[in-house]
Amino acid sequence: MPESSTDRPTSDRPTSANIYALFRSRFPADTGRPFIEVPDDQPGGPRVWSYADLDAATGRYARLLADLGVRKGDRVAVQVEKSPESIVLYLATVRAGGVYLPLNPAYTRAEVEYFLTDAEPRVFVCRPETAETLAPVASAAGVAALLTLGTHGDGTLPERAAAGDPAFDTVPAGPDDLAAILYTSGTTGRSKGAMLSHRNLSSNALTLHAYWGFRPDDVLLHALPIFHTHGLFVATNCVLLNGGAMIFLAKFDADAMLRHLPRATVVMGVPTFYTRLLAHPGLTREATAHVRLFVSGSAPLLADTHREFSARTGQAILERYGMTETGMLTSNPLDGERIPGTVGFPLPEVELRVTGEGGAVLGTDEVGTIEVRGPNVFSGYWRMPEKTKQEIREGGWFITGDVGKVDGRGYVHIVGRAKDLIISGGFNVYPKEVETVIDAIPGVSESAVVGLPHPDFGEAVAAVVQRRAGSDAPAEADVVAACKEQLANFKVPKRVFFVDELPRNSMGKVQKNLLRDRHADVFGRA
Repeated sequence: MPESSTDRPTSDRPTSANIYALFRSRFPADTGRPFIEVPDDQPGGPRVWSYADLDAATGRYARLLADLGVRKGDRVAVQVEKSPESIVLYLATVRAGGVYLPLNPAYTRAEVEYFLTDAEPRVFVCRPETAETLAPVASAAGVAALLTLGTHGDGTLPERAAAGDPAFDTVPAGPDDLAAILYTSGTTGRSKGAMLSHRNLSSNALTLHAYWGFRPDDVLLHALPIFHTHGLFVATNCVLLNGGAMIFLAKFDADAMLRHLPRATVVMGVPTFYTRLLAHPGLTREATAHVRLFVSGSAPLLADTHREFSARTGQAILERYGMTETGMLTSNPLDGERIPGTVGFPLPEVELRVTGEGGAVLGTDEVGTIEVRGPNVFSGYWRMPEKTKQEIREGGWFITGDVGKVDGRGYVHIVGRAKDLIISGGFNVYPKEVETVIDAIPGVSESAVVGLPHPDFGEAVAAVVQRRAGSDAPAEADVVAACKEQLANFKVPKRVFFVDELPRNSMGKVQKNLLRDRHADVFGRA
């Protein structure tokens, strides 16, 4: 919807490609309007942050980061719980010219050690309760400053920033300057840092804001985590471009969602959100009547879930498709048929093709590897030039590793994943990382980790373990316990099966498709 000149301020038009300058140019003329509301049933609530509050707080945080030596291109690593202050920290980092590096709070000390050693951030911000454990890790990685941030706005970061000058000149940035690094797991078991520029983030946000028809009075109900693309860049950036408000929930809770739905117009979620809402008796047409748009992503939405939600609420979920390396790539239409089981059309400015052997471009309804290019596609993996060269073809085409097709109407279908990626509850799990932990357990010869259909998570992590001949095999509980010590909880297998021999093909490769078929019904029908 076009905006009148009275909807936006006329001073502070972007003078650089820094995404914060873009956001600030889209703040409402009345900066006293709310940006984030933390309801009274949430940790740290009730609190309301206006756009004026946001601009002042990002100025103070950016000033502190600069005083700590953060200069253009320096990384700021962050492992904290969701809070308004964590959004402020993201924006302050890019405002100061830094590179924001969010980490899942579920990551263990060993995982954090890898990220800090690889990214070499100037500043690391963690939770107050983990500071003592992580301080030696940060020190060993050469981190210059460690700060803390709690869910109630407590910690050394807000304390030290409080007295700072809110007036801070946003550091100029070029379109290709880095704004963020998001780590995504790899099939080798080592995470890769996807480098995202100011252009990558701003182009995708502007496209989504227009494509999904954001209106000046829209209110987003935000229940997503903010350490990955969906909750941080898709949801938050769209709200900032809109100069609108969001109701900020610490995490998904069906009761809380239904309490706050009547004041929201837009909801973004993962398939798990929708399956759990469908299990709640409070999900009715009346409860959802005020919402104009439900969006789903981060994992495949089952066609049955799409149809059941539509029957219960009268609303068709809009499913889209994206990746850490690219932001959003496709979307079902805002106005038009949203077909269950598809992820819609390529977004404006995004080119998508399906290729076969040797990169040959395939035709309509032919299944192959999905490749994309556009201003949203990342520049490569942090300090991995060879990996970057493998996955970005000459001409800028990124090989997604997803297998799919484009039908005769132009709708994109995702039919599988070439890299064995498991998406459980919206979180990415790569089998190799879990297998490495399991294979080190005494009594284990080899393991194969697969994703099995799950009615709640979409896919659940399961491990099939080959016993070591002549050794005492561990129990299922032993395998789970070992994984919990070294891996984030969403990577831990929900079931462990034991076999004398893993099925293999003539080349000796484990046939995971047979394991998936054998155990497909373990968690019930998805």
